[in-house]
Amino acid sequence: MLTKKELSEIKALQEICEKDAGFQLKLNFDMLENRTANYQEDFFHYEDGKLVGFLGSYGFGNKVELCGMVHPENRRKGIFSKLLEKGLEEAKKRDVRTILLNAPAASQSAKEFSKNTSCTFQFAEYQMKWHETELTEDEAITIRPTATKEDDEAEILLDIACFGFTEKEARDFAAMVRENSYDQRLIIEANRNIAGKMRVSEMNGEAWIFGFAVFPELQGKGIGRRALSKVVKMEHQKGLPIFLEVEAKNAHALRLYESCGFRSYHAQDYYQYLD
Repeated sequence: MLTKKELSEIKALQEICEKDAGFQLKLNFDMLENRTANYQEDFFHYEDGKLVGFLGSYGFGNKVELCGMVHPENRRKGIFSKLLEKGLEEAKKRDVRTILLNAPAASQSAKEFSKNTSCTFQFAEYQMKWHETELTEDEAITIRPTATKEDDEAEILLDIACFGFTEKEARDFAAMVRENSYDQRLIIEANRNIAGKMRVSEMNGEAWIFGFAVFPELQGKGIGRRALSKVVKMEHQKGLPIFLEVEAKNAHALRLYESCGFRSYHAQDYYQYLD
């Protein structure tokens, strides 16, 4: 588990890097604050007692994502390459199918770095923020906390059906979320039958929606839109700004989110490591 001092140092370095570059880094503080794995996930580089480089490793079922940064005054010294080498070495020890490096889409330095690294562009991801708009009500669609073993199994089946997990990956990921996350796990019901699920993370005065899925055979019936509307209303009533992420190539999900009032404000590029 990271110490409060380490978390503070990471946040301070992030603010410096983002202010210098004018874009946002995806460092997943909800995960940084709940580290419990028995393998190394965070890599630090200090000079004169000051944190000048950091790389975080984030496991999502069948893949690992790596994201890092180096202080503007300490770049072009090979610091990030050394951190990445350590992160890749640890990631390869794990039973994952994909290793992804992510960086802000606006980062020219990341694009140049990728040209000299054994990786290829995989996809872009949009960060979206909700803007107040009229939302559809439907009493046949309900949202409730995950509470039973049946709910747990439904979450696993949804990750297999909608996110391409194997059963083992889905069960391992579900166990990690249950044990290490403070996210709200929510079940979507349509006419009292389980139809989907999502997670909501409330942190630093913001609400983030993750893992949103509806069983494939129930998609296209408006269930997802109405369920999302209910959760957005719930978080809006708490006075929280609401965010989510979606792959740019997922046109169906993008249209769904836009129809509920979400607008893109930032993009991340993902590069798949090839070695």
